[in-house]
Amino acid sequence: MIFAEVIGTVVTPVQHPSLDAKRLLYLRALDPTGQPTGKAFVGVDGCGAGHGDRVLVMDEGNSGRQLTGIPNAPIKTVVVGVVDFIEGADGQLIYNEATT
Repeated sequence: MIFAEVIGTVVTPVQHPSLDAKRLLYLRALDPTGQPTGKAFVGVDGCGAGHGDRVLVMDEGNSGRQLTGIPNAPIKTVVVGVVDFIEGADGQLIYNEATT
C-alpha cells in the first residue's frame, strides 16, 4: 500500500470501456509525515476521494481488478481509502485531516 495525496483529476477522451464512469485521480506518494516521495501517478478512485485528500492506494494489478470487480480491466492502481489520521507508535498524532 502507498500513502498518497490527491493532487488532481485526470480527464481524457481516450478511455478503455471498462473504465467508463470511473474517476481517475492524479496522486503523489507521501511519507508518513506528508513529505512527497517519488513521482506522481494515476489511480482509479475507489472511495470518492477528492483533491487534497490523503489516501491509501493499492498498487497491484490483480488486487485492483478484484476491488473493482472487473476481472479483465486494465487497472493496476486503485484508491482504497481516505486517511483521517496517522498515529505514531508512541501515540503521538503525526497527521490529522481535521486540522489541515
